[in-house]
Amino acid sequence: MGDLPEERCRPSLPFNITGVDFCGPFYIKNKFQRKGPLQKIYVSIFICFGTRAVHFEIVSDLTSDSFIAALKRFMARRGKISTIFTDNGRNFVGAHTELKRLFKLVSNPDNILAHYLGSEKIHWNFIPPKSAHFGGLWEAGVKSF
Repeated sequence: MGDLPEERCRPSLPFNITGVDFCGPFYIKNKFQRKGPLQKIYVSIFICFGTRAVHFEIVSDLTSDSFIAALKRFMARRGKISTIFTDNGRNFVGAHTELKRLFKLVSNPDNILAHYLGSEKIHWNFIPPKSAHFGGLWEAGVKSF
């Protein structure tokens, strides 16, 4: 058996190093409507690498915009993230490129916002393509859900 990754062994704050995955779809019914339509939702699962703590965020669809909104809600509740590990899903890759584009847009040296974003930059890691076994920690969270 191979050694654990350094991110899993290094002491850090909770959810500082996080794995992310989606599960679903789930169908929910509005409790205020008697014969209302079912609404399709997905769950974004954030798993801490150090403590294996789990955090769930509900998202409406699998777009990059809904993932970025879930990531903002997660960071507002749990604090700053330094590293995110994900599989190669389209929504994660799209969110990564969208955040990089935004960072380049405001990266003027005179801009105070650019300095803040540079200091809060998140390092994003993708597992190798077609290697689902690399994401075992967050895939186990999906399986248990």
